[in-house]
Amino acid sequence: MTSSPQTAAPSRSRIAAASLIGTAIEFYDFYIYGTAAALVLNAAFFPGMDPVAGTLAAFSTFAVAFISRPLGSAVFGHWGDRVGRKSMLVVSLLVMGLSTVLIGLLPGYAAIGVAAPVLLVLLRFTQGIGLGGEWGGAALLATEHAPQGKRGLYAMFPQLGPAVGFIVANGLFLILGETLTEEQFDSWGWRLPFVASLLLVVVGLYVRLKISETPVFREAMEERRIAKVPLAGLMRHQWRRVLLGAGAMTIAYTLFYTATTYCLSYGTETLDIPRTTMLGLTMVGVLFMAAGTVVSAMVSDRLGRRRTLITGTAVAIAWGLVMFPLMETRSVVLVGLALAGALGLMGLVFGPMGAYLPELFKTEYRYTGASVAYSLGGVLGGAVPPLVATGMQAGGLGVMAIGGYVSAMAVLSLLCLLALPETGDQTL
Repeated sequence: MTSSPQTAAPSRSRIAAASLIGTAIEFYDFYIYGTAAALVLNAAFFPGMDPVAGTLAAFSTFAVAFISRPLGSAVFGHWGDRVGRKSMLVVSLLVMGLSTVLIGLLPGYAAIGVAAPVLLVLLRFTQGIGLGGEWGGAALLATEHAPQGKRGLYAMFPQLGPAVGFIVANGLFLILGETLTEEQFDSWGWRLPFVASLLLVVVGLYVRLKISETPVFREAMEERRIAKVPLAGLMRHQWRRVLLGAGAMTIAYTLFYTATTYCLSYGTETLDIPRTTMLGLTMVGVLFMAAGTVVSAMVSDRLGRRRTLITGTAVAIAWGLVMFPLMETRSVVLVGLALAGALGLMGLVFGPMGAYLPELFKTEYRYTGASVAYSLGGVLGGAVPPLVATGMQAGGLGVMAIGGYVSAMAVLSLLCLLALPETGDQTL
């Protein structure tokens, strides 16, 4: 399809900025909660519990947002497939950002009692709805603007959002940890990254409002190929790909949230590694994640999405058994290696997904299909691992059992990938 002068394709840099900045902000919002849950929220909102129970409670509110993400995917996917990708990207950014700011302003248990954790759960639920609509729209913005043969390259930019968001989020926590006393941080310092999200949202909205609708969706509108109820069509014709796509995504989430949210808590509370050291090591690991994302996304344009993903997932099976023995040494170098290996592998299996999941679905319900598959994978791979790992630790099963769980999730993802087709050579 050729573009008229009025609908000239935007430059790669504009597409990159619009798809990257939104996911970076959305994941920044999501990650500051994960870090706060590991470090301070159990005391602020769940006092009176023993440390393990408090951590489980904080991680449970963390999991709530993953549970609401499929709902957000269905809602935003419906309208994204009905009225366009751009408008839903703007709304999802607002929903996520405002929920984050309100968490930063929410009084703790000491001030308003049981209403504090109740409101915290409600705001986490709303955060999840916003994020459920964000990723699919950003991925489609990139892939549906990309020329044939370069969709992996273009879709690399929204996939870098998690790495950028994580580094900014944890960088702020690292600075606060170095400049504030522990009492100041626990009292009010942890709130600052949440409130700062407001400025980031304003920047993101400015960039996104300047991007055009994707040519693939415009063509579908012109040809009247718009589904009345996208979710119904998706479940009727491509439900199997939704489930397999979700399973394929599971290992990326499992690696990430085990290496960051759980290991941050485990390293500081059980291994007695200083908080700032663990945050610093995690940030270094995320640099490996970003590198893995770039390499695998670009390689997938040459070797194919499926082959690239299968390779990374197979290596993750082995790394699950290596990761925690490295952690147990308490050596800063080896703990850093454990995190860098897990996060680097996460990047390898995450990079091609920005193009692969959208390519699995028809234009009429691509936003819905890609978003729901992505979010369902998050429920199993993102919400569950910190809870399972904390429960295993409390039950005395040992860290090898946690590593075995990571490997089992990699096996699940590998089986799903083997059941899915190659998509890199098809047109959208």
